[in-house]
Parts: sequence; C-alpha cells; structure tokens
Amino acid sequence: MPQFLSTSDADFEARFTDVLNAKREDSPDVDAIVTDIIADVRARGDAAVIDLTTKFDRMTLTPETLAFSPEEIEAACASVPDAERAALEMAASRIRAYHERQMPENASWTDSIGATLGWRWTAVSAAGLYVPGGLASYPSSVLMNAIPAKVAGVERLAIVVPTPDGIANPAVLLAARIAGVDEIYRIGGAQAIAALAYGTETIKPVDKITGPGNAFVAAAKRRVFGKVGIDMIAGPSEILVIADKDNDPDWIALDLLSQAEHDESAQSLLITDDEAFGKAVAEAVNKRLETLERRAIAGISWRDYGAIITVQNLDEAAVLSNRIAPEHLELCVADPDALSEKCVHAGAIFLGQWTPEAIGDYIGGPNHVLPTARSARFSSGLSVMDFIKRTTLARMTPQALRAIGPSAEVLATSESLQAHGLSVTARLQKLNE
Repeated sequence: MPQFLSTSDADFEARFTDVLNAKREDSPDVDAIVTDIIADVRARGDAAVIDLTTKFDRMTLTPETLAFSPEEIEAACASVPDAERAALEMAASRIRAYHERQMPENASWTDSIGATLGWRWTAVSAAGLYVPGGLASYPSSVLMNAIPAKVAGVERLAIVVPTPDGIANPAVLLAARIAGVDEIYRIGGAQAIAALAYGTETIKPVDKITGPGNAFVAAAKRRVFGKVGIDMIAGPSEILVIADKDNDPDWIALDLLSQAEHDESAQSLLITDDEAFGKAVAEAVNKRLETLERRAIAGISWRDYGAIITVQNLDEAAVLSNRIAPEHLELCVADPDALSEKCVHAGAIFLGQWTPEAIGDYIGGPNHVLPTARSARFSSGLSVMDFIKRTTLARMTPQALRAIGPSAEVLATSESLQAHGLSVTARLQKLNE
C-alpha cells in the first residue's frame, strides 16, 4: 500500500520530507569500474569496445560490424508493422513541428555610442545519442533525442544502442531512420559513452551526448562531461497528479501506474482535496494491478514509493507541487490553466483530465526527456537549445572605443592586468595622433 498523508496531520511535514528524500536511484558504487572502462577505451579504442561488448552483451563484433550496415537497417525497418510505422511517423511529425518553434533568432543592434552588439546561434557539429537496449528499448526516445538535434542543425548524429545477444529492436532502427540519424552502433554501457566522447578508430568523437541509461551510463556521462557536453543525469521516472473529486478514479489510477510500470524505483504521487477520492483511486490502482502486464514492477513502485496526499485546497497543492518539482505533473482539476500558473517547478505539465501523461511520452509534441529527482527546480527538458550554442558579437568603431575605452583602461589597471589596458591604450593613442 502507498503512504496516505494529510496536511492536517501533526506529523505531515516530517512524513512529506521523507517522501521528498526517498532514495530511489539505483546507484551502486560503479565509479571505479567506469573509470577503468573509459581509460581502457581511450587506450585501446575499437579493441576495448569489442572486448567489453563480448563481456557484457554476449556478442562478438569486429570494427566492420560495430555499426549496423545499410542492409541490416533496411531489413529491420521493413519488418516493422504498418500501424507501428504510421504511429512513429505521426509522432515524428508532431515532435518536429513543436521543436521547430523553439529555434531562437540571431540578433544585432547598434547602441547609442555606435558599438554594434549581438549574438548568433549555431549547432554543435556532432551529437551522440544513447538509446537503452533490452527491455527498456524505446523507439519514442530515439525520436525525442534525435529530432531536436536535427532541427537544431546538427550535421552528424550518431546513436549507440546495446543489442544483447545480437537482438535489435527493429522499431528503434526505424525511428532512427525517420529522425535522420546518420550512424547507428550496436554497443552500449560506459564503453559506448567513452567511444562517443573520445572516439576510436571506427567511431568519431562527438560534441554532445544525450539520452538515458543505467547507473554505469550515468556515471560515464558524469566522467566525460567537460570533454563533451551532456544533457542531464536522468533518474527513475516520476509523476505527480493533482486531481479533484470530479474525475474518474480509474483514469487517475492508470495515470499513476503509467510511470510505476517503468521501474521499481519510479514514484507516483497523488494530491487531492478530497480524502474519499484519494481512497477510491487507491482501490482502483489495486484493481488494475491484478491484471497489469507489468504488475510485478508497478506493484513494487507503488508500494515502496507511492503516496496519496490530502490537502485543504488547491493552493496548498501547488505549494507542495513546487517542493516536489516533479518530472511529470498532471493537473486534473476544473481550472488547470489557473493552477498551472502557480506550479512553477515541473518538467512538463499536462492540463486537464483529457491529457494523460502518456500522450507526452509519445505523440503530443513536447519532449519527454525531462529533469527528474527534483532537478526541475533548476533545469529543463531536452530541446533544440541542448544542441545549439550562443556566440556573442561585438564591433567597436573609433568613436565607440573613444567613448568607453578609458573605462576599460581603469578596470584593467584595477585588476593588475597591464596588457589588457595597453591593448586599449594603444588604439586610443592612435586616435589622438
């Protein structure tokens, strides 16, 4: 059973803090192992990646077979059922249209002293996407990572996807083709991250790595950050639903289970202003768990990390939501727009009872790669902004330099950086000749 909390209880604050601080991440001490793997890949390149793939994925590769061949990709794509292909194409179209609107504009202006200032946006040259393999092989994640990169203008896009025992998910390969991926490598784990960051004889290095993975992948991304950019360190999935009594308890139960079925460490929370409704949702969850295919996983998640919180009003719900800063936030209330204005910390918000979070996972358009573990307090979901960078521009005229140069000389002197000041002084002296 999940926890039942009420803001009217004397011990609410202590219990709510326990919910916030629940250690859900599967984070064994893997850093030393990952450090050795990265060093091995840097030293031995392809040979290290091949040996580690044999060890962990039980398949033997050669430099020539690290990447899927065009023929293999074609055969895999051809095997995807028509309905699944059509769904992926629709999702890709909506994701692309949404992310195209995110592209910022370059700017340039001349200020009052005649200096021209501005900025321009350019894409990273190459990006690498990590796609989990095995049971957690999601073609939707390929679309969510690759399409923003291509919209941003990334020239080269490489995917690494582990294929244990040589078994690949055809839908993942099709999603990669639809999204415009250039290279697909059948490798995973920390060794794949190292290969993307540092390169091997076969795999060229990239500028940025995105995509979720297990504890080894997360540790590797932390280790290579600085050599390359990364998107975020993703933790277990989470959802917060704020719902009033004018909802179907079964719908809300399914929304909670949609994240619980991801992972035993996922967290599903409900905040409601009606205690009886909360109990009805709990009963509906138990009923659905009797038949849910992934009930073993969802049941453990709901038992260990689920919670139903009763509040006095929706203003109180918004305050708690901001403390939780959930990855996914559903607002199943009469006026979701008004409530959303008060919920300032969330990865993604789903407005109204007709907008289940699952729509965002697949077909809505906004990205489903979102900040977890309360990091929505200070970070955002994946977007085209993750694949572009801003370069500032400045042009001084002689008149502009005469107007502001003396202040630069003063500041350089105050910081004891003589050459800084002299670089301005020399030009000002030339103007005064």
